[in-house]
Amino acid sequence: MTRIVIADDHAIVREGLKRIVGEAGDLEVVDEACDGTEVQRVVREREFDVLVLDLSMPGRSGMELIKLVKAEKPKLRILVLSMHQEQQYAVRAIKAGASGYLTKESAPAQLVHAIRKIATGGAFISAEVAEQLALGAMPGGPAAPHESLSDREFEVFRLLAAGVSVTDIGHRLNLSVKTVSTHKANLMAKMGLANQSDLIRYALRHGLTEQ
Repeated sequence: MTRIVIADDHAIVREGLKRIVGEAGDLEVVDEACDGTEVQRVVREREFDVLVLDLSMPGRSGMELIKLVKAEKPKLRILVLSMHQEQQYAVRAIKAGASGYLTKESAPAQLVHAIRKIATGGAFISAEVAEQLALGAMPGGPAAPHESLSDREFEVFRLLAAGVSVTDIGHRLNLSVKTVSTHKANLMAKMGLANQSDLIRYALRHGLTEQ
């Protein structure tokens, strides 16, 4: 029996996922978490095989949380279940330590298949993401400006593009306003953007806006 923990900040999503997983005879949901702090607690206290993880939760989340979980339990398999369809999110999640990436629009049968595959040591990613990872490993390959951002800068960029204020970004990511402002200045410089309007246009053009 493969033991699963589901982490998502929406109770209705967790219930739906538990129902889907519960209908598969070889999978069992042993715990759940609603934010990054809960995820870290469950990882420390429970023994299980696969963490099904939402990328966007209150507190610590996203790539940072994946790295923290893998540091705590290197052998734990992580399946990211995200609203983001843009390949950049999947590439960053896999590089951070996830074993698979699935969008929330996927069919229930695909979720069960993905869990089974990564639980047995495999990876679950699209052909496009696999190609992006391969290209990223090649020296001298062309890269879009946003690909040069650190994971934290990318997270700040995504929220800025969604119209979230610097103050609110600080609350969401548990960062000071000064730190968020520094990340904003750094990412704007790296990407050659002059102002907020440029940033939003870039995000829309590359499909990087928050859904």
